[in-house]
Amino acid sequence: MAEEENGGSTEALPPPPPVPLNFSPAQAEPEPVKKKVLRVPMARRGLGSKGQKIPILTNHFKVNVSNVDGHFFHYSVALFYEDGRPVEGKGIGRKVLDRVHETYDTELAGKDFAYDGEKSLFTIGSLPRNKLEFTVVLDDITSNRNNGTNGNSSPGRHGSPPNETDRKRLRRPYQSKTYKVEISFAAKIPMQAIANALRGQESENSQEALRVLDIILRQHAAKQGCLLVRQSFFHNDPKNFADVGGGVLGCRGFHSSFRTTQSGLSLNIDVSTTMIIQPGPVVDFLIANQNAKDPFSLDWAKAKRVLKNLRVKTAPANQEFKITGLSEKPCREQMFTLKQKSKDEDGEVQTSEVTVYDYFVNHRNIDLRYSADLPCLNVGKPKRPTYFPIELCTLVSLQRYTKALSTFQRASLVEKSRQKPHERMQILSNALKINNYDAEPLLRSSGVSISSNFTQVDGRVLPAPKLKAGNGDDLFTRNGRWNFNNKRFFEPAKVERWAVVNFSARCDVRGLVRDLTRLGETKGISVEAPFEVFEESPQLRRAPPVVRVDKMFEEIQSKLPGAPKFLLCLLPERKNCDIYGPWKRKNLADHGIVTQCLAPGRVNDQYLTNLLLKINAKLGGLNSMLAAEISPSIPMVSKVPTMILGMDVSHGSPGQSDVPSIAAVVSSRQWPSISRYRASVRTQSPKVEMIDNIFKKVSDTDDDGIMRELLLDFYVSSGKRKPEHIIVFRDGVSESQFNQVLNIELDQLIEACNFLDEKWSPKFVIIVAQKNHHTKFFQSGSPDNVPPGTIIDNKVCHPRNNDFYLCAHAGMIGTTRPTHYHVLLDEVGFSPDELQELVHNLSYVYQRSTTAISIVAPISYAHLAATQVGQWMKFEDASETSSSHGGLTNAGPVTVPQLPRLQENVASSMFFC
Repeated sequence: MAEEENGGSTEALPPPPPVPLNFSPAQAEPEPVKKKVLRVPMARRGLGSKGQKIPILTNHFKVNVSNVDGHFFHYSVALFYEDGRPVEGKGIGRKVLDRVHETYDTELAGKDFAYDGEKSLFTIGSLPRNKLEFTVVLDDITSNRNNGTNGNSSPGRHGSPPNETDRKRLRRPYQSKTYKVEISFAAKIPMQAIANALRGQESENSQEALRVLDIILRQHAAKQGCLLVRQSFFHNDPKNFADVGGGVLGCRGFHSSFRTTQSGLSLNIDVSTTMIIQPGPVVDFLIANQNAKDPFSLDWAKAKRVLKNLRVKTAPANQEFKITGLSEKPCREQMFTLKQKSKDEDGEVQTSEVTVYDYFVNHRNIDLRYSADLPCLNVGKPKRPTYFPIELCTLVSLQRYTKALSTFQRASLVEKSRQKPHERMQILSNALKINNYDAEPLLRSSGVSISSNFTQVDGRVLPAPKLKAGNGDDLFTRNGRWNFNNKRFFEPAKVERWAVVNFSARCDVRGLVRDLTRLGETKGISVEAPFEVFEESPQLRRAPPVVRVDKMFEEIQSKLPGAPKFLLCLLPERKNCDIYGPWKRKNLADHGIVTQCLAPGRVNDQYLTNLLLKINAKLGGLNSMLAAEISPSIPMVSKVPTMILGMDVSHGSPGQSDVPSIAAVVSSRQWPSISRYRASVRTQSPKVEMIDNIFKKVSDTDDDGIMRELLLDFYVSSGKRKPEHIIVFRDGVSESQFNQVLNIELDQLIEACNFLDEKWSPKFVIIVAQKNHHTKFFQSGSPDNVPPGTIIDNKVCHPRNNDFYLCAHAGMIGTTRPTHYHVLLDEVGFSPDELQELVHNLSYVYQRSTTAISIVAPISYAHLAATQVGQWMKFEDASETSSSHGGLTNAGPVTVPQLPRLQENVASSMFFC
């Protein structure tokens, strides 16, 4: 008997059968791992046909490639100093490779090459060997050997030598540097890949082949001395500069890039603008930058920050240096050790302590008019400073300004850089002639020829959707615009339990309230008399913004019988008012109070009517509605519960690497309406574009992600219906991120739905909207912009993918910029006409405006929500941030502060702020 572990017993079992001598046990097959199939952008299902046909010209120029049997050869480039250290700094690579090309033409078999400025080089046909090594010598023109006041130098080596011997010395090369260059074969790229891409067969090779052609364009521009910003090129021509204030210039240049389209390969050329530092005397730039009256009223701490790393040329030797800082003392007091040419009796080099001012005036005989009492520029190293009087220094041209522009600078840039359609066409035609790409040897060797004619495409103008105002009245749209003259709002709200707050703005408050009440009544809005008008104490006008807001709220709470529903806030400045951020946060996040800000300048009936549009929407009203929403008759959307999402991420200003990004998602509510939205906003890691809080599981039963609250709101507001279709409009992503949207963000959306109900599987439509592109459209034979509703889905669109361009709005100023929509996924099964009509309709439901807007309303709301909440972060009190939200730090990883949640009663209206 055998005793079992569970205490029971069984009879003895028979012995196992004998194992054959030649038997070998079979290995158990592991369970096959299910490999996730990655989603890719869908193919085009067809072209749209609705709308009135119109011939359109576009800034794509047809490209022919005759050498399709050739190959590009890709080589890796490695640069080293003489001692073997790798070259880290940018900018030197082109000079080194140009010297290689000049010096070793025979070893390169006379071949031209395209160099990307970093680690890649391309040739047409192979180089003689797979690995080549060269040594070149470059003169270091920014060397400190021949500079102003380096204490380890002698007078004869400072700037412009005063005697003949020193002038001869200058004829010798400056301090030179030796570089070692290694060129190694990396890959072979068939030009046939371009032809394959035009047939819709895109591959890594086709992308690389187009990249080579773009690199040839960049190198062509670099040889002309242009500033290169990706595929945009800027010539050093003052005619292209526009002063936008603050020592900053807008510099007009050209964007040039090759694109594969339905009609073949094309060259896309467009006007491009970048910001540069005002070239010329350093003092002139600083005075403009700080809006100072003269050099003696400058803030030098601020000047030090803005000047760091800028390049200057020094007089009279015309040498170029990079600014590393400022001297601690004024020029007449800043001492340095000067070595004399003569030696003492012991053979030691004699030295003396002199001031920078004394050295240049008395030793160099240079007249200094105003530098004596100003700091000097330091162009040396931290432990070995080299000083120049500031008036001898001029800023080199074409140095990019990468900080965020002020509101005034942006307005000035728009004003000075816009061109009417026919002006832009003329500029682009001239650019093609000036660039003279037909003379570029590498393009000729590639068999590339470029047409000089704008490509003609077939456009269609979609009819404007019908809009309804209050009492069932029609709103008549003309050229993408309408008005509420003698019309009531569709659903007017009631302005009650409200007050006026005046932050020291000069205004007739009683008159403003009277006019607002009168106009409100004509729109159907009942405006009760305000509880109170709160005037800011004059003593607080110079207090910090957060203090001013807190004090105002203390007064409001002490005088009102309860929390107000609405506060009208008068600000002293129309632009850049630092009260705005703290005020919005206090209202929306802390107290759940709807607020509307205004800066009372030119207040008239039109201004107040526009203000009432915002107020009505914020208080839960609706200004206008699509007739197709009321019927309801929107294809696919009206028949089945459909949720529409807008998604966007706002990042900190350029250079602010420690400011959290703001992710905003807005969703439609009260289906079958597509005019009502609410917002959900989160912070995430700086500069991260993919939204990482769509689904955020914190326990088996709890999801703290963005989508959960939006899905629940849709369910409650839509008669307890779950959306069967979810249409997502995503802003701000490039083609290289499409797969991440499809395989990361979409997965999170699906997880959020399944977490609420694992049996629930809604169908998704994913559409990316892009405004940051360089395709423009022009009416053939007309100086006007294309009419609103113009749609293009042929010729200049992708040869395979489902994309189209839409100009929904009327371009009143400059040249209309179309929105480029990419349909990445459509599980619902829209026809091309149905989807294009839906996108067009969504450009007419933006409640803050009486015009069609350039991009669908859900994205406009998401962008507005993200940027407005970004104001809270921008104006956050530092002590409050560190104590309440985890804090931001420059040392180590950035801690992302969490935003306070919006109060429920303002979550559906905060983005109308």
